[in-house]
Amino acid sequence: MKEEQLRERLLRFERESRHLTKDSNERKVIEEVFDRATLWAINRLLSNGQLEYLNGVVNTGKEARVYWGVAGDGSPRAVKIYLTASAEFKKRLRYIAGDRRFARIPSSTRDIVNLWVQKEYKNLQLAEAAGIRVPKPFAFNENVLITEYIGVPPGHAPIYAEVQVDEADYRWTMKMVKTLYRKAGLVHADLSEFNIFKLEDYRVLFDMGSAVLTTHPESRELLLRDVTNLVRFFKRRGIYERAPEEIVESIIP
Repeated sequence: MKEEQLRERLLRFERESRHLTKDSNERKVIEEVFDRATLWAINRLLSNGQLEYLNGVVNTGKEARVYWGVAGDGSPRAVKIYLTASAEFKKRLRYIAGDRRFARIPSSTRDIVNLWVQKEYKNLQLAEAAGIRVPKPFAFNENVLITEYIGVPPGHAPIYAEVQVDEADYRWTMKMVKTLYRKAGLVHADLSEFNIFKLEDYRVLFDMGSAVLTTHPESRELLLRDVTNLVRFFKRRGIYERAPEEIVESIIP
C-alpha cells in the first residue's frame, strides 16, 4: 500500500472515530501519530502479514494511541502507536537506565520511543512465559506494537477502576505481582487499578513498558510503589490484608 493511501485511510478512520473532536490540538496529534516513519512502520507490519488492515482508534493517552487492527485470520489485534513527539518519554529514562538489556541510551526522543516499544515487547514475552496473563505480544516495528486485543472491538475490556472488585481479585493481583517478580524477573513499576483488565472470567495485566528487571537498581523501590498503589485501591474498596511493606518482604526472597 502506498504511503499516501495508507495515510488517507488512517486519517479517515480517525475522523470517523468517536474519540476525534473538532479541536485543532487533537488534529495536530493525529498528524503526529501518522508521520512518515510511523506510516512506514505500519506498512512493514502490513506487508509481512502481521496485520491485514487497521481500523479506528480505541483508546488515547499522552504517550500512545491504541487502534483496532485485524490479522490475516480475522482475529482482532491491539495496535499501540507511541507518539514519537511526546515529551513524556524524557521522564521515563529511569525505567531504561540500569536495565542490562539496553546498554546504550539513545539521545533522540524517537530512538528512545523505539527502544521503549522493544522493551515493552520483551517484558510481555517474559511475563507470558512465566504464566502471567498479559496481552500476547505478536510483533513490533519502530514505535508500533501489536498485541492480543483484550475485550470485544471496537470497545475494550473494563479495568479495575471501572468495576466492582472482591477478595478474589485482590488475591489474584498480589499473586501476579509475586509471580512477576520471582518467575519473570520483573517489577511492573507502574501498576495500579488503571492497568489491570477485568473480564467476566479472567483478569489481565497490561502496559508493561515501564516494567524493569529485578536487577534494576530501583526495583525494590518500584515494587513498593506498585504494592502501595494496589493496597490503597483495595482498601478504598473495603479489602485490606496487610501493609505494603509486609507484602514486599514476602515477595522478595
